[in-house]
Amino acid sequence: MVLFLFAVLLAVVFGFVGALVKGMIWLLVIGAVLFVLALVFGGMKLGRRSRS
Repeated sequence: MVLFLFAVLLAVVFGFVGALVKGMIWLLVIGAVLFVLALVFGGMKLGRRSRS
């Protein structure tokens, strides 16, 4: 769970920096991809936990 929260926090930071700093749009893309991957990872962990 800590890894999930850290990945979401990192994605938000990358997203803000990418949106605010001119020429750093690639950080916004990295943040968005990292956020989606964290949600998928968290969803898989949550789904696996609810079945057991």
